[in-house]
Amino acid sequence: MIKNKYRHLFPALNSKVNGQNLIYLDSAATSMTLTSVIESESNYYNTNSSNIHRGIHTLSQEATTSYEDTRQITAKFLNAKRNEEIVLTKGTTDSINLLAHSIGLSLLNKGDEIIISALDHHSNIIPWQIAAQTHGLIIKQLPLNDDCSININQLKEIITPKTKLISFTLASNTLGNKTPAKEIIQIANENKIITVIDAAQAAPHFKVDVQDLNCDFLVFSAHKMFGPTGVGILYGKYDILNSLPPYQSGGGMIDDVSLESSTYLDAPQKFEAGTPNISGAISFKKALEFLITEDIEKLEKQEIILLEYAHLKLNSIEGLRILGPQDITKKVAVVSFLMDGIHPNDIGMLLDEQGIAIRTGNHCTQPLMKFLNISGTCRASFACYNTKEEIDILYNALIKIKSFF
Repeated sequence: MIKNKYRHLFPALNSKVNGQNLIYLDSAATSMTLTSVIESESNYYNTNSSNIHRGIHTLSQEATTSYEDTRQITAKFLNAKRNEEIVLTKGTTDSINLLAHSIGLSLLNKGDEIIISALDHHSNIIPWQIAAQTHGLIIKQLPLNDDCSININQLKEIITPKTKLISFTLASNTLGNKTPAKEIIQIANENKIITVIDAAQAAPHFKVDVQDLNCDFLVFSAHKMFGPTGVGILYGKYDILNSLPPYQSGGGMIDDVSLESSTYLDAPQKFEAGTPNISGAISFKKALEFLITEDIEKLEKQEIILLEYAHLKLNSIEGLRILGPQDITKKVAVVSFLMDGIHPNDIGMLLDEQGIAIRTGNHCTQPLMKFLNISGTCRASFACYNTKEEIDILYNALIKIKSFF
């Protein structure tokens, strides 16, 4: 029996895979879900299933209050100045698509430049490419050093008066790199450049303070931080957020409608057209309460211990190479690795036979794979419910796989 003070809070960890106790090392893709989140979502359907913002009856008012409570606690979690700076979306991808569409329509002109990075997830690349194709914009690459860290000096060199937006990840989903966000944002602010931060891999692992970062926009997903799927957060400085045109239109975001024209509500409602994932948004509050109550900075220290142990064990395997930072203080709880002569997919399938879930492939970062001149990696990722014992099991399984080849 694997013991950990948090494991009992995540019921799916009791699963068996191929007759083995589940060892779940794929939290960077989707974390396990808290019992409190599951119960909250079920409670919505069992007790006050109703639409929000539109009804004066009791069930609608209760649902609306619960929904808005999540907006409020998210603002607290991020240290936003006001609740209205929080837009509830379908996820990180949805949030970035919203920004690419609305910023592209209102704040960017033909010939303007957008800077993105090879470190980024496809969700933070493709929407900007589409915006560039639509509006005649120019895409530039945030320069990387040989170790895949961001080259700040070269960033300064590629900025021109036409550079209007920089969008980058706060932590790489593939290598775990923490990026020098405050330096990048300071440079951007000095040049009046809009900043969009993908915090999908950061928000679950360390304190993200939007006022301290001083970014314009920041996005992340609930399902990577013990919450439900289909729920995301878009933070934006209120003045700039409220100046953007809506991404989608329909019920819930309008002020006045005639057959000739319509006016819209202010942010955040302007960006929340239609009936949202009410139960998911409400239940996400429980995940945020967990992270606040347990203190995300304490959880981060626990993950660092796991990360250090994983590096120690895996680096001792002959022919295994960990990619990205070797300094664990410069990364989140992700270990991306290759084994000589063994395809990552073969490793993933053989580990699955032993009940161990990792991620293999390009991790939706093909530009990074091309930069590294590889096709993919194995990726083990950790959360507060993982243990050193599980890393030992992974180590022994990899030794066994190595002996097969």
